[in-house]
Amino acid sequence: MKVILKTYKYRMYPNKEQEQMLARYFGSVRFVYNHFLAERKQQYTENGKSDNYYTQASTLTKLKKQEEYLWLKEINSQTLQFALRNLETAYTNFFRGNARFPRFKAKKNGGSFHIPQHCSVENGRIYIPKFKGGIKIVEHRPFKGGDVRNMTISVTPSGKYYVSILTQVSYETLQKTNAKVGIDLGLKDLVITSDGKKYSSNKFIKHYSKKLAKAQKHLSRKQKGSNSWNRQRIKVARIQEKIHNCRFDKLHKISTDLIRNYDVICCEDLNVKGMQRNHRLAQAISDASWGAFLSMLTYKAVMNEKQVVKIGRYYPSSKTCHCCGWIKEGLQLKDREWTCPSCGEVLDRDINAAMNILSEGLRNISAGTVDYTDGADIRPFQGQSAMKSEAHKSLVCG
Repeated sequence: MKVILKTYKYRMYPNKEQEQMLARYFGSVRFVYNHFLAERKQQYTENGKSDNYYTQASTLTKLKKQEEYLWLKEINSQTLQFALRNLETAYTNFFRGNARFPRFKAKKNGGSFHIPQHCSVENGRIYIPKFKGGIKIVEHRPFKGGDVRNMTISVTPSGKYYVSILTQVSYETLQKTNAKVGIDLGLKDLVITSDGKKYSSNKFIKHYSKKLAKAQKHLSRKQKGSNSWNRQRIKVARIQEKIHNCRFDKLHKISTDLIRNYDVICCEDLNVKGMQRNHRLAQAISDASWGAFLSMLTYKAVMNEKQVVKIGRYYPSSKTCHCCGWIKEGLQLKDREWTCPSCGEVLDRDINAAMNILSEGLRNISAGTVDYTDGADIRPFQGQSAMKSEAHKSLVCG
């Protein structure tokens, strides 16, 4: 039993008055982020350098006193300051090469804001500053946390409200199995294990493609900004949300199954961005969501004190015979099975690759050159806040 940081995410059902207040929060946070991003860009253009978080936080205090921006005082001051922290993080990630240059936030993409303190959960409601009486939530799973560290309120493009609650919980890790496995990620089958088990691939974009295309076609024929255009936009957003939810539900189930059954999981360090440059396979690779899957696998391994071991991305796992080590040059993607000319073994391409990945991972562990994934480099999934990323790391507190 250990104490970890965990996130509970619940659907919110605000009343009309609360929806208006939430809209002001989302708009104010978006305004602060975009205003100071524009200021930084202008400063860099003129002077070759721009203000940091601390300078801009001081500027924000002065900005709120101006008559033109007095409406910002209606919003929790710490929430606005956190928008500046998010901007600072975006710049830091850009200069480290982990993300592209920060972009302006758009209303159509939904939004989120952060409540760093003075928040709680009681009797099916969340209580945050400026919201009297609390906001109703649906606890689809019981809230077992202690003191609430912070909350993130978000709204999807389809208009659904969610709250992510970060709290300390006592967590009992999964039992050790002493089992080791290598996994090969693919498109026909999403995950292939070294003991021959195959998990079917995600094909949710293909499944919903006709329905999505029809909805997008109707949207393109509406007058932008009209009521009918907005209703159709929500329909499109709901289909895209359905695809996202189906995909991540499957990824969670597969990653949890692997963590339950194995203590050491060896995988490849894939260059997903590079592989997506192949336009014939880009959509299938995007639908497979290998990066998100490996992030899930990693934080669940950290939570349960298990290991995810990455091998080099240039290791020829598919071309190497796991029996004798012969490397077959010229192996093509269409070759799903091949016969080793050295030992005569008939090899399933994917299972053979998974077995080689396991062997290479165990060899690296023995040699002490293993690349353990400890969760420190996990980035948030698309659309999620930095607070959720912190929770996914499952930092051990005691």
